[in-house]
Amino acid sequence: MREALEAVRQWRERGSKVALATVVATRRSAPRPLGSKLAVSEAGELAGSVSGGCVESDVAMHAREVLETGQPKLVSYGIPDEDAWEVGLPCGGEIDVFLERVEDELPDPGRPQVVFTVVEGDRAGERWASEDGEVTQTQLLEREGERIFAEVLGPPPRLLVFGAVDLAEELCRAAKGLGWRTIVADARARFATPDRIPSADELAVAWPEETLERFEPDDRTAVIVLTHEDRWDVPALAGALASEAFYVGALGSRRTQERRREQLLETGVSDEQLERLCGPAGLDLGAATPAETALSILAEILAVRAGREGGRLRASSARIHA
Repeated sequence: MREALEAVRQWRERGSKVALATVVATRRSAPRPLGSKLAVSEAGELAGSVSGGCVESDVAMHAREVLETGQPKLVSYGIPDEDAWEVGLPCGGEIDVFLERVEDELPDPGRPQVVFTVVEGDRAGERWASEDGEVTQTQLLEREGERIFAEVLGPPPRLLVFGAVDLAEELCRAAKGLGWRTIVADARARFATPDRIPSADELAVAWPEETLERFEPDDRTAVIVLTHEDRWDVPALAGALASEAFYVGALGSRRTQERRREQLLETGVSDEQLERLCGPAGLDLGAATPAETALSILAEILAVRAGREGGRLRASSARIHA
């Protein structure tokens, strides 16, 4: 989404007309989630994606029409279409895509709000924003004969890393590829430097208590502790487990994990809170190098966020895309 919106901004600054396509409904195994966007300039440039390549060329054709007429348009793709293998979704999913010519400034995707867009009806193309929390997840609504896309916006997920070690750099590098904001904290100033951790969005030379106060974890935050020292591990984990962080993980052997759990209980962490601790952190991928370990940990973080176990897809009957 952010790639498409950034392209919209850049193309409009140079005076180009821009069409924006947004996935407003999905059915079955859709390749992209609700809110996915594809920007199309009048020069034919593309940025973003609505299907991972299945229907982009056809969406671009509709976008040219929208650019010429200024009239928004709702199109559907999926196996039921007679031309499914040409412009549909061979994977079996179905999507509805809303196209509009961008006339005004688009809402800030990092600001917590719900943006409502009429995608079908007499007011198609009309948009307004609300911050009252009446809608908590992105969805397509049916109201008084209109179909309205309600898109929940807000800042990107955060990865808060305790310990400026080599694995911290690999985690930040990979997380940035997901569009996440990354923070690395370490009380040792010689470790927490831009030269050692160039991929971090922010570096903090601070003890865990100060870090947790400054970067209070919310339900968009994953916390991972890498320091291997009790004086940092225990307060960092205790504070993170008491927060709203959706994921709390720690490195260490199984023996270290057992000892650390006992220490956390002694500090007042409850059994219920301790159940949230993912340690040893990561999925069982056989990871060995820092880059492989970072992949293992981020895979577990994504699975926890989606409420999945993280097993092999071929062994699961659940939807492929959460």
